[in-house]
Amino acid sequence: MVKIRKDPSLLEAVFPILFLIVLLIINIGIFGTDGLDGSNQMVLVISSALAALIAVFRLNIRWEALQDGIVKSISSAMSSILILLLIGALAGTWMLSGIVPAMIYYGLQVLNPTIFLIAACIVSAVVSIATGSSWTTVATVGVALLGIGKALGFSEGIIAGAIISGAYFGDKMSPLSDTTNLAPAMAGTDLFTHIKHMTKTTVPSILITLVIFGVIGFTNGAEGSVEQVKGISNVILEKFNINGWLFIVPLVVIGLIVKKVPAVPALLAGAILGGVFAIIFQPQIIYSIAGEDAQGYAYNAFKAVMMALYGEVSVTTSNDIVNELLVTGGMAGMLNTIWLIICAMVFGGIMEESRMLSVLAEAVIRKVHSIGSLVASTAATCMFFNVTTSDQYLAILVPGRMYADIYRKRGLKPENLSRTLEDSATVTSVLVPWNTCGATQASVLGVATLTYAPYCFFNIISPFMTIMYGYLKLGINYYSEEEMIEIKKEFSV
Repeated sequence: MVKIRKDPSLLEAVFPILFLIVLLIINIGIFGTDGLDGSNQMVLVISSALAALIAVFRLNIRWEALQDGIVKSISSAMSSILILLLIGALAGTWMLSGIVPAMIYYGLQVLNPTIFLIAACIVSAVVSIATGSSWTTVATVGVALLGIGKALGFSEGIIAGAIISGAYFGDKMSPLSDTTNLAPAMAGTDLFTHIKHMTKTTVPSILITLVIFGVIGFTNGAEGSVEQVKGISNVILEKFNINGWLFIVPLVVIGLIVKKVPAVPALLAGAILGGVFAIIFQPQIIYSIAGEDAQGYAYNAFKAVMMALYGEVSVTTSNDIVNELLVTGGMAGMLNTIWLIICAMVFGGIMEESRMLSVLAEAVIRKVHSIGSLVASTAATCMFFNVTTSDQYLAILVPGRMYADIYRKRGLKPENLSRTLEDSATVTSVLVPWNTCGATQASVLGVATLTYAPYCFFNIISPFMTIMYGYLKLGINYYSEEEMIEIKKEFSV
């Protein structure tokens, strides 16, 4: 007898989510920021198993179907995994070549504690707008800014918050960004209408963010002294051959991305060029990493570059702060993050294939009555998908499909929906430790998600800003009466 596949009840759909949340709370209480080492991954695996049991024994879904859903879910994250590996390799060769130390050195010459947080946010925003990628911005300029900020005496959580706030503002506003193109595509509007409409909520959010960072800089300052900053600069200058030619590599990477070269080949080119520049400009670092082998410089250069690409390398100096800055993990340093992403996508795949996520979303839609509640529900749904599917693309795709017709029936143009998708899905993904974005930025910066999240003011303010606009009916674009007549005819067919 063939069992008929059933849809989950609301209780069956919500139970794996509640189970996951409870386990994560317990896990964070026990392991804290060390959860990325494996305990968070196991929580996701156990929660996936519970969701699978419900799907198989309560909903009559074959395991093979769930497995197909898992494979599809993991496949959707493969580009992110490749990018993550290449970011690890790039960080390794950029440290070895002196690119990141040069950024830190020159940054220390021009930045001071009073304006540093504002400058870090603005620089990250500009680079992110130019490249269309918050990930690339954080992995390149962001790493350097983190080193400068730590040298100035700021806590790493505040520095990372400023970097991520700026990077995600730029990512949202850049026509080169994949999420900025995806959101209007899902909502049914065009790219530049979407970007123009986003400025109504995004610009006030970033201005408030800059004011907050300005107040922190002016009132609290940092503990770094002039002597300490000078000492750090001198140590870097003694250890590395610092010169302007090193900036050719990051400029090439930025140029490739501006020219719409895909991220994978652009980052690979950056990593390889970093290795080439290390061989040319940093022979002393090459020998310190590879050892003075009698085989000759070519042998040592190949060995050192390969070590920087795949594994952990460090440069030891007389300054403990500099030593902390000059450590990278290469591709291997990203493996815990990739492990977390795969486990998260397993959970998301089972929840998607079993329709548990759809049932939860439909329950939310039934509660929507006003424009404010519609925008708030959309934002909440996006954030919910960021937490449950661990992927910002799904957090844009699924709610975009769910709410598109509802916005049209309510007389709201699609740019209202696309803006809400970006104001909530794109920016909050980085605040979730097990989301691909949160896990990636924590790994790239070496700062735990829960450490930097309270200081990502732009990311926190954005969803509240878009909800406030919804309830106050500010910045809302409506269909004309003639357009509404045609829409009603369309839905009556």
